Amino acid sequence: MTDAPTLDWLGRWNLYSPDKVALMDVIHDRSYSYGDCFRISSHFAHYLSSLEVKAGDRVAIFAHNRIETVLLFFALQRLGAILVPINFRFTASETDYVLSDSGATLLFYDPEFEELTKKLKTPVQCLPTVNLTTCMEDGTKDFQALPFLGDFDKPCKILYTSGTTGFPKGVVITPKILFWNSINTTMSLNLSSDDVTVNFSPFFHTGGWNVLLTPFLHRGGTTLLLPKFDAEKVLEVIEEHQITLFFGVPTTLSMMAQNDRFKDTNLSSVRFAIVGGEPMPLSMIKLWHGRGVSVRQGFGMTECGPNCFSLSENDAETKIGSIGRPNFYVETRVVDENNDTVNPGQVGELLLKGPMAMQQYWQNEEATHNAFSEGWLKTGDLVRCDEQGYFYVVGRKKEMFISGGENVYPAEVEKVMSAHPDIREVAVLGVEDPQWGEVGRAFVVKSPEAPLTEEDLTRFCRAQLAAFKVPKRFDFVESLPKGDSGKVLKKELKNFIHNSKGVSL
Repeated sequence: MTDAPTLDWLGRWNLYSPDKVALMDVIHDRSYSYGDCFRISSHFAHYLSSLEVKAGDRVAIFAHNRIETVLLFFALQRLGAILVPINFRFTASETDYVLSDSGATLLFYDPEFEELTKKLKTPVQCLPTVNLTTCMEDGTKDFQALPFLGDFDKPCKILYTSGTTGFPKGVVITPKILFWNSINTTMSLNLSSDDVTVNFSPFFHTGGWNVLLTPFLHRGGTTLLLPKFDAEKVLEVIEEHQITLFFGVPTTLSMMAQNDRFKDTNLSSVRFAIVGGEPMPLSMIKLWHGRGVSVRQGFGMTECGPNCFSLSENDAETKIGSIGRPNFYVETRVVDENNDTVNPGQVGELLLKGPMAMQQYWQNEEATHNAFSEGWLKTGDLVRCDEQGYFYVVGRKKEMFISGGENVYPAEVEKVMSAHPDIREVAVLGVEDPQWGEVGRAFVVKSPEAPLTEEDLTRFCRAQLAAFKVPKRFDFVESLPKGDSGKVLKKELKNFIHNSKGVSL
């Protein structure tokens, strides 16, 4: 086993603060102290051992957010085994792919998904999560802990990417990644054991696990769990439980701000609202600041951290659109197509390096090789860094299009359009054009009843953008398709264009 910081976080907090609340199931009003969590996860480990789970085995779970999943993860770490959370929105065929690719031999599932398990073709032992609930009830008693077999550099979790560009890839997460992500997060946000958060991001996504949950468990804080996002419920929890900071994407914070409860909720306990996934519009930042809540924009990815950048709340308005500066143990480069470092202010691809970066995709040598350049992780994000060291995401490398010989970055256009008071959301992509090669097409969600027209938006954009950047077409839509992390699924927009208009992209 590698000589490294202890991985048995629950064991340490059981020693230091056994009565401190670690996790709370808000819906069922169940609280578990660090002592409870240590004993239950130890009980889980014995149960898993009786099922012949051993070091290196993969155990999958197909369930909504639940405390049992968190404690299952720590039980598997004790055995040196690996957790594979699966998107509970997946179909049977998509679930089969993850089970087959990961080589999972055991699958826990919420009873509501039992019919799906009957359709699975991958040979795997399927057990309902009620087994884990029973273990939780029994595991609050004293229980002899098995020796801790987890290794700092060996896999403890496989998180599958959203698969927007093909089959999902399994990102191998190690305790080393979790440890250094926690250190970066603690130093950036000044986390303490007195902090309290509410977590509603799904556990099949890195945001659910690693933006705040694992740093909180490492730091000895308290996490309240919700099975899914509910704007009114989140506001209620913030006030009732004196939440000090929480994570969301711009969409979730916008939905909270639009809820009738927002104006009357006591938000005085909140130090920060951490926002990731996409840049948050200035108007929404000011709205939350008006309620006394500081907004901290962040940036990261499943393959690295994910807490790699953070924008101080003091810069939220003056550096609008910036993801901030790199966190303490994050190294960065911005390079051109020849892999040469660009000057400040120039656009290039963001490369990352640090102890929180993944080393491999699960059993996918080709994808792993393509993800790195001379030891640096290629993010696929185009950024620029200003003279003060603040980074700005310009767009995805694959999303950039060329119009009349000029590079157009959709994120830049979206940022400008998002500042319009009548625009709630916008997505821009390039489409073929016989004259210019490619031109922009914008999908816009406007405020209800707003008398907004294509001509209005054209004038608005021309006042702030070069002519070649202004979209040539604006489509007003009720909503934009989004993935589970809250990011807009532009692939679905492209499919819509292709299927409805016969435009090949």
